[in-house]
Amino acid sequence: MASRHFSIEQGADGSEYVKVHARGAEVLNNPQINRGPGFTVQERSELGLHGMLPTAVESLAEQVLRSYSEFLALETDIEKWVFLSGVQDTNEVLFYALLCEHVEEMLPIVYTPTVGTAIEQFSHMFRRPRGVYLNVKATEEIDRALAATGLGADDVDLIVASDAEAILGIGDWGVGGVDIAIGKLAVYTVAAGIDPTRVLAVGLDVGTNREELLTDPRYLGLKHARVRGEEYDNFIDTYVASASKRFPNAILHWEDFAAPQARGILARYGKELCTFDDDIQGTAAVGLACALSGVRVSGGSLTDQQIVIFGAGSAGVGIADLICLAMQQDGLSAKQAAGRIYLIDRPGLLTSEMDSLHSYQVPYAKDPSTVESWRSDQGKLGLAEVVANLHPTMLVGTSAQTGAFTQAIIESMHAGCERPIVLPMSNPTVLAEQTPANILAWTQGAALVATGSPFDPVELDGTRYRIGQANNALLFPGLGLGTIVCRAATMSEGMFLAGARALASLADPTDPTKGLLPQISQLREVSATVAVAVAEAAIAEGLNRVAVESPIEAVQEAIWSPTYLPIHVK
Repeated sequence: MASRHFSIEQGADGSEYVKVHARGAEVLNNPQINRGPGFTVQERSELGLHGMLPTAVESLAEQVLRSYSEFLALETDIEKWVFLSGVQDTNEVLFYALLCEHVEEMLPIVYTPTVGTAIEQFSHMFRRPRGVYLNVKATEEIDRALAATGLGADDVDLIVASDAEAILGIGDWGVGGVDIAIGKLAVYTVAAGIDPTRVLAVGLDVGTNREELLTDPRYLGLKHARVRGEEYDNFIDTYVASASKRFPNAILHWEDFAAPQARGILARYGKELCTFDDDIQGTAAVGLACALSGVRVSGGSLTDQQIVIFGAGSAGVGIADLICLAMQQDGLSAKQAAGRIYLIDRPGLLTSEMDSLHSYQVPYAKDPSTVESWRSDQGKLGLAEVVANLHPTMLVGTSAQTGAFTQAIIESMHAGCERPIVLPMSNPTVLAEQTPANILAWTQGAALVATGSPFDPVELDGTRYRIGQANNALLFPGLGLGTIVCRAATMSEGMFLAGARALASLADPTDPTKGLLPQISQLREVSATVAVAVAEAAIAEGLNRVAVESPIEAVQEAIWSPTYLPIHVK
């Protein structure tokens, strides 16, 4: 990794050190090399830091303790987000050391759900720019903007970009969406040890349709309705061309795009470049992992499930697509697999006579004649009617409709299924289709539950149920690490299936109270397991661009840890 201020070098024995080119205030103003009181007396002398720091020299462990004390003194989550962002903007090694030590407590602050609040308040809390901001009205400046990072062709492993139209469950937030890319990269590092000096966050500013932003005098983004059509496509194509040329080894990660744009981008580039959309493919893989874990616990098989997915956007259809592929791996035809999945969206159950279906929804649309008898007296064919007539074994929520899984619906599902698998995956927490406490109470503890956002354990009739979080953080970091390790040319369906099956294998089928997924505190171990499986799948398909003799060793060697490397002064 090289920049204007420092480079990471290897000694003759293979150990790494930092060669610092900067001096004085430039050192302290660069969060990738700044150590604050962590600089030794000799380092301060060599780097021209005379009189610029307090006398005491602190170890990294001492800095973590002091920072954690400051964190605990703050009252609100958004105050904690601001504090952690300040640490990240000052001293990256300290930031990641702090997060790694308190990952369960701090991940919901730097990522979902608190990052959603930060995005809403972006223009009113703006302090220091991080990442690259690209403007649809200045498409000709994209390459110049990426060049201004000072990063070379071999310096970047991963780029996360968002146009912020579909942020979490809160929608269109314009330029503030860059914070979701920044938060995502933090999770990559905390969970899988992706080197934070080798990543980029990119905000794709194509305007906004949120009136409160367009009329806000403080709004920092492009005050223009969202650009669509040819101009939008040209902007994205220009970004992809520049990014892939300048950083040919980088994964291009797409985040929080609306479904039509997201699927259009994947259709254009998914088979050509090393790229993926986490809301479609990452969410799908985590959803599949939950399904596989639930089936392991309930004792059935994936091919026997009847699955209802409530919410037929990017996430819901993405989950359906990957479950279909897994069912095909297990012996069903594509038609048979799609026949076991029922998608419900705003118009109700998707049926083939609907004119408004997107092409990616069509394979799941049911023959209206086969479900006509399910309609209620009011002519509706909604979630309640489908559950009452289908008797599903699995219910997945990606609708962002708070409380949509009502008591009547859950009890109806349980009446036809002894161990229903219920996955309210919408986030943030307030948008979950139902709380785990209610789902477990309405099924007398029989339901197998995982959620998209964190929930506390549930106490019911003397039993404590840990709630697995169907958080993409359990999948995408390992997916990225495995892809980077083998330099995969593209990211295949087989790689996502392998990652999902690896994640599901970590569930304990003997004790349903332990949750369907590993705990967030196990992120490093989980990510390493997923990374190995992903790398092995890529190698098996011949997608690797570098030779990898042992995926296990390669993954372990690639994991970055937050430590202060020795400093060599140029």
